[in-house]
Amino acid sequence: MARPSIVPIALTLDDRTGYTLWAPPWEEDGEEWQAFLGTTEGDTARVHLFPTPAALASFCRTATDHDLADHPVWPVVTGLGPADLTPDDDHRYDLDGVYDIAAENPDRWAVEELAATIDIVSRLAECLDTADEDDDLDDDLAADDEDDDRGVDPDVELETRSSGADADRGGEFEALAELVARPEVGSLGLGVDAFAGRAGEDAWVGMGSALDELWEDVVEELSAHLDWTGAGTVRIEDYPSAAESVEEDDLIDDGDDEPEDEDADEAPAAVAAVPATTPGTSTIRGGTRVAAGPAAVAAAAEFWEAVGILPVELVVPEGAGLTLRCYVEDEARFLGRDGEVYLFPSPAELSRYCAGDEEHDLTGIASWPEVAATDTEPLPAEQDRYDLTELAEVLAEVADGAAGLVTHEALLQPVKGVRDVAEYAGLTRVAELLAPTAPLGRAVARADREPAATLRAEDAAALRTDWDEVVRQVGGALVFRD
Repeated sequence: MARPSIVPIALTLDDRTGYTLWAPPWEEDGEEWQAFLGTTEGDTARVHLFPTPAALASFCRTATDHDLADHPVWPVVTGLGPADLTPDDDHRYDLDGVYDIAAENPDRWAVEELAATIDIVSRLAECLDTADEDDDLDDDLAADDEDDDRGVDPDVELETRSSGADADRGGEFEALAELVARPEVGSLGLGVDAFAGRAGEDAWVGMGSALDELWEDVVEELSAHLDWTGAGTVRIEDYPSAAESVEEDDLIDDGDDEPEDEDADEAPAAVAAVPATTPGTSTIRGGTRVAAGPAAVAAAAEFWEAVGILPVELVVPEGAGLTLRCYVEDEARFLGRDGEVYLFPSPAELSRYCAGDEEHDLTGIASWPEVAATDTEPLPAEQDRYDLTELAEVLAEVADGAAGLVTHEALLQPVKGVRDVAEYAGLTRVAELLAPTAPLGRAVARADREPAATLRAEDAAALRTDWDEVVRQVGGALVFRD
């Protein structure tokens, strides 16, 4: 049975960004549960929000009266610092920006961001809606007795049995229930293909109409359950604007000018803290060469999606670099030649190379003249950034005792990048190590089937050895260019 995890998230509403924690669904006693950092006062369940990751970290170190205090991973969270509790880009949800997203063209970034925002609001509603529990109180007395045996009181805990997007049940979130019942919203789970063609364009327009009609009511319903005082530890005046919050987070991620916390003891080294659970994504925290924010990346993506050639970032022990990749008859092709992938230290240097006249394996692509002539920066999206060193560190930490904190999902994103490079460069040894019968290949196959299954210490040691060889093989195919 997979052990639970805890993920830092950020919610932006009314030009204010609040930080909190989410315990994604986990199985316990044959049932699926999920929870947020919060408490219940009277009949109202609330999620605690904080103006900075530092304020969140301070609360986690000292507070014990909240709904995650009994969570199996909580002892690890209490030792984490602001950098570890800073959400990655995939766990930031801009409720203010929903209308702007719906006004964009339905590319994969817009569809994925809108789907993620509505999904997290639905999950919040599942945990915060106590109306149904009150109606069914008499029927649940026996279940309450069982919960008392495990030290859990469902009437005072912001925790819920999870059955997916269960917000359609109504209760305190009637506007949300109506929104998620719209077929256009249901199509978000199908990805960008659901909004292709004439019918897809009509569905996207319908999506915008549904949001125009219902989103303000959805936000009003949710706002009644958001505690911006951090359980009384902060003031509304402590919150910077949403833009200022992003700037502060960038400083924390870069390790510069970390906000002071007078009450903080020196925090121990984090163990890949609390792994994200969003499939197919990975945030590069190490040697990334891209400093652009999400808005700049999204703007650049319109051009690169249109030409069918996407910027890619690879991080290996030798360094980080940018390249380009496309698919020809479903086979990966990189900016390079003779099986060598060219990497460049910055978007500007990659652009200069593309504007030159050197022959390479993308020269023959029909849209290459547009790439050579563009002034749009080659900024990779999160799903096109592959940190091969981060997975090695994670496997080492699990082997050293962090078992139960890292899921198989951690394999998916870096392995995708590795497979593409191996295919292009003809790396047969990598193909052997990732074969379905090999240990690493079996682990990847399980990641596809059960992404939330945790890695065991005894497996991680062997996987680390195989992964190190994979990284060496891939590194031999990379050529760093100036």
